Amino acid sequence: MTLDAIFAALADPTRRAILAMLLEDDMAVTDVAEPFEMSLAAISKHLTVLAEAGLISQERRGRVKWCKLEPDAMRAATVWIQGFGQFDPLDFDAFERFLEVEMPGDDPSNS
Repeated sequence: MTLDAIFAALADPTRRAILAMLLEDDMAVTDVAEPFEMSLAAISKHLTVLAEAGLISQERRGRVKWCKLEPDAMRAATVWIQGFGQFDPLDFDAFERFLEVEMPGDDPSNS
């Protein structure tokens, strides 16, 4: 599991919706697919991406394949993102003043 794989998996809105569903409880693949207007094969591909990123695990119970959220992968991404929280928030007024000094002929409000 790498951060690249995690963020690539999270980049897709369908996969994020699947993860939100799995926050509630483990689900059978067919139940995961139910609210989406796409084929079971397409949902299976999304689930494979999530599994390869370590965000979910899949387990066969009899004839049914179940999906379970794996929070540890999300924790790794969260820790990485939180590292950026140590920076001061961007001061947009100061940034605008900087742009006015550096680009006096370019008035962004005219765009």
